[in-house]
Amino acid sequence: MKSLLLALSAALAAPALSAAENYLVYFGTNTNPRNGSKGIYAARFNAASGELTKPELAAEAGNPGFLAVHPSRRYLFAVGDITGPDGKKSGGISSFSIDPQTGKLTLLSQQSSVGAGPCHVNVDATGRMAALANYGGGSVASYAISADGKLSNAASFIQHEGSSIDPKRQTGPHAHSVNFSPDNRFAFACDLGLDKVLIYKVDPATGKMTPNEPAFAKTPAGGGPRHLAFHPSGKFVFVNNEMAMTETVFSYDAATGGMTEVQTVSTLPEADQGKPGFSTAETLAHPNGRNVYVSNRTHDTIAVFACDPATGRLTLIQNVPVEGQIPRNICLDPTGKWLIAAHQNSGTAAVFKVDTESGRLTFTGRKVEVPGSICVRFVEMD
Repeated sequence: MKSLLLALSAALAAPALSAAENYLVYFGTNTNPRNGSKGIYAARFNAASGELTKPELAAEAGNPGFLAVHPSRRYLFAVGDITGPDGKKSGGISSFSIDPQTGKLTLLSQQSSVGAGPCHVNVDATGRMAALANYGGGSVASYAISADGKLSNAASFIQHEGSSIDPKRQTGPHAHSVNFSPDNRFAFACDLGLDKVLIYKVDPATGKMTPNEPAFAKTPAGGGPRHLAFHPSGKFVFVNNEMAMTETVFSYDAATGGMTEVQTVSTLPEADQGKPGFSTAETLAHPNGRNVYVSNRTHDTIAVFACDPATGRLTLIQNVPVEGQIPRNICLDPTGKWLIAAHQNSGTAAVFKVDTESGRLTFTGRKVEVPGSICVRFVEMD
C-alpha cells in the first residue's frame, strides 16, 4: 500500500489538473497464483495528455472482475469471491469507499450473489440500488444501497429458465450483464444461454427488480448475447453476441422497455468471418452518438463502427490491434477522447487516442502492467 500512496502522492504533486482532466482509474482483475493479481488496482489518468500512471493495489479482493462506480463517486462496487462466517468462499458483491486523495479502497459491506458465478455489476442512476448477473447460475440479483454505501441483503433474486440451440454452451441460462435504462425505469440482462435480453422493472426505493412486459427481446439464435450499451439518444441499444462475433442493433421503446431488432453485423474483417475460436467481450457507444466499439476477445482487436444517429445502423470502419492478449473490458474516458483496453491474458492495459471526428482509434504507445486485468472504470476527481 505504501507504493500506491507514493505513486499517487507524486501524481498529486504535479501541476494541478482541472476536475475534467483528473481521473482515478480502477482495474478489476482475475486473481490467481499464476498471474499474481491480489485484487483491485488504481492509477491516475491525465485526460489532457493521455498519460496513465502505474497501477498499484488499492484493495485486496478475490476475483473482483467487474466494477461499478456510485454516481456520487464516493463508492465502488465489485462482484467476485467473498468469505462467509463459516470461512467458505462463495460468489458475492462488495462495496468500498473511495479515498479521492490516495485511491485507496476501504471495504464497507459484502453480500451473497445468491446465484453462482457473479460476473457483472451495475449501479442505477440514483445510487440507491445495484444489480448483478450470475453467469454460472444463470440468474440476476439486486440490492438496496444505503446512504453510507453499504449493501442490503438481496432485495430480489430471479432465476432465468430455458436454453437455446448450441449444445455446448446453451443448454441452460447464463446471465452475463445487467444495465439500467437511461431513464432508470428498467434493467436489461443479457443471457448468453438463452439468446435473450431479459427486461425488468426497477424500484430504486426498495432495490427490487420485477419482470417486465414485454419480458425479453430475442437476439439471433446461437449468438450468445453478452453485454449491451445504449445510444446516447436513448433510441437504440447495441448488443454484442459473444459466440457469433456479431453486434445487434435494436430500436428502443422507452415507454414499454421493448426492443426491436434493426440490424446484426459482424465485428470481424471479411477475411476472418466464419472462422472458429473467436469471441467478443464488450460493447461501448461513444457519447457523441457517431461510433460504437466492440472488443474482439480472441481476435485481439477492437472493432470500430460508424453509427447513423438517425437509424442506429452500424458500418464497420476499423479493426485495430488491441496491443495485448484477450481484451475483456474496454472503457472510454468521460471526455470521449481516450479509450483504455484491459488485456486479461497478457496482464496489461493499453491507452488509445480517439479521433472524435471519425471515431477511429490509434494506439498511443502507452501500456501498463495490470495482472489479470478485466475491467476498467474512471472516477472523476474534484
